[in-house]
Order: sequence, then C-alpha cells, then structure tokens
Amino acid sequence: MNCIVVDDEKIAIEIIEGYIEKLPSLHLIESFSDSVKALDFAQNNDVDLIFLDINMPTITGLTFMELLKGKSMVVLTTAYSEYALEGFKHDVVDYLTKPISFERFYEATQKTSRRKANKTASNTIDDYIMVKTDRKGKYVRIKFENILYIESLKNYVAIYTLQGERIVTLLTMKELEERLPEDHFFRAHKSFIVSLDQINHLDGGEIMLTDSDARIPLGVTYRDRFFKVLESKIMQ
Repeated sequence: MNCIVVDDEKIAIEIIEGYIEKLPSLHLIESFSDSVKALDFAQNNDVDLIFLDINMPTITGLTFMELLKGKSMVVLTTAYSEYALEGFKHDVVDYLTKPISFERFYEATQKTSRRKANKTASNTIDDYIMVKTDRKGKYVRIKFENILYIESLKNYVAIYTLQGERIVTLLTMKELEERLPEDHFFRAHKSFIVSLDQINHLDGGEIMLTDSDARIPLGVTYRDRFFKVLESKIMQ
C-alpha cells in the first residue's frame, strides 16, 4: 500500500518511517510536516493510507479528513486520547496514541489490510436493497450509503434517508438487519438500526447523527456490543 506520513514533529515522523521500513506491504511515498502540502499531495496522487497527526498547525487532522472526503484510509496519531469519537465520525481505520509501539503500529496496518480487502470484496456485491413499500405494487431501490437510520413501527418499518425521505415497508427489523452490511449498520435498540457512517457523537444514552435532528436511543442490552464496535473501528 502506498502511504504518507503527516506530522509536525520530526521525531514522530522518523519513528513511523522506521516502522514502515520493517513492513514490505507498505510503501512510503513521502513524509510531510506541512499539512497543507500533504493534503494537496493526497488529493492529487494515489495514496492508500495516511498516518495523520491530529494536532497539526494551519489545517488540523480533523479538518484534513473533512477535506479529504474519504479518498484515502487514515490512521490517526496523537498524544491525546479524547479525539477517539471524532475519529470514529470520520471512519478512521485506527487511532494510535503516542508514544506508539511497533506492536500497535503493526496492528493498525493489519486493520488497513482488512479494510482494503473488504472494500475490494464489497465492489462485487450489491450496494442497495429493493423494498416493497406500504403502497400497493410500489417498490423502491435504496442505496446503503443513503440510509440514515431505520425505525420499527410495530407491523411496519420506516427507513429514513439522507435525502429526507421516509420510506415505509412491510419488512421486519430482523429481515432488514440480515440484509444490511454489518460493518456499516448497527442495531442500537430493539426499535432502531443506525448507520455507523452517519454517527456524529453520543449524548448520554442517545446517538446523534450527522445532519439530522434525530436522537436514537442506545438500548441497555445493546450498549456493550456498540462500544465494542466503536473500539474495533478505532482503538483496538
């Protein structure tokens, strides 16, 4: 995998460069202490993976990811642990807290390999579902990436999309849960399934979504598994 290192500390760059040299699966293209130059390079070149420090001057790591728009996989590096949930929001592969050991670095690269393999595999399968609505004879095609969350309505299920649609179908929650890709959706409550890609933050016992006023309750019986999923995406 082609990778770059972005950090304003020379010693931090040298440590990661040394780790990269130990792994034949990684190819270091360039290292940057300037986040503006790094972003321009990443947007205009074939970069699979970025080791990115959060606390960068001019353009912070979080802003960097927003501007990158998911073009490359990102492993965050920082001396602070409070940015873990922000990293989850941007779907980072892993979150490494300095000082970074080679063991943790290697673990992060294994995650990137699995992520890349899963992405390649997902390109060969459907990225949508066809659902029968509550209107006779009407079927709707819904792309997974457009689903915000799903709510159970007793005998019906409502699918809420990023486009503001509310699509009611006769499918059950169990049927939908089985058909949705488990690495992108989570059963947060007996009455709710949420898109992991759309989680913004947690507020007490509720999940807040990006660009939505919806407050999704996190059921007590689902909490432990939810935090394990969160941990597996960032801090494992």
